[in-house]
Amino acid sequence: MQTQPVEQHAWLRRWVGSWTFEGEMATEPGKEPMRWQGAEVVRAVGDLWIVGEMEWTMFGAASRAMLTVGFDPKKGRFVGSWIGSMTAYMWVYDGWLEGGELVLEAAGESFVEPGTMTMFRDITKLVSDDERRFRAMMRDAQGEWKQFMSVVYRRTS
Repeated sequence: MQTQPVEQHAWLRRWVGSWTFEGEMATEPGKEPMRWQGAEVVRAVGDLWIVGEMEWTMFGAASRAMLTVGFDPKKGRFVGSWIGSMTAYMWVYDGWLEGGELVLEAAGESFVEPGTMTMFRDITKLVSDDERRFRAMMRDAQGEWKQFMSVVYRRTS
């Protein structure tokens, strides 16, 4: 079976390259957000998938993560995963393009109520071929989406 690439695959291939990033995450109300920097390399796996590998330092510890994203034409949805060196949990994505942004949803453990699961949204906008903007949201107990993180990626090659 050979899947033919479609326009969503071409959209993803725009991520391929080397990037640096600066992130910001809310901590406690009234306190300054935590900031960090890192680097990411995104590679194509054929015409259908991308794999991103990133490194950064947060809380004084070096961290690494891997992202996979593709588009499944049969489902009409983006699919993927995220793993990080700081957790044994594997995030499994299901998503779509909306208003030029890639919205990837995954179930994960709540930061607010440890031990309970909730939904997360990782949203990426390609501002240009050299800049991506990312924001992460978590659904709270009332069903409201709350942003807790933002990252700006800049292409280096």
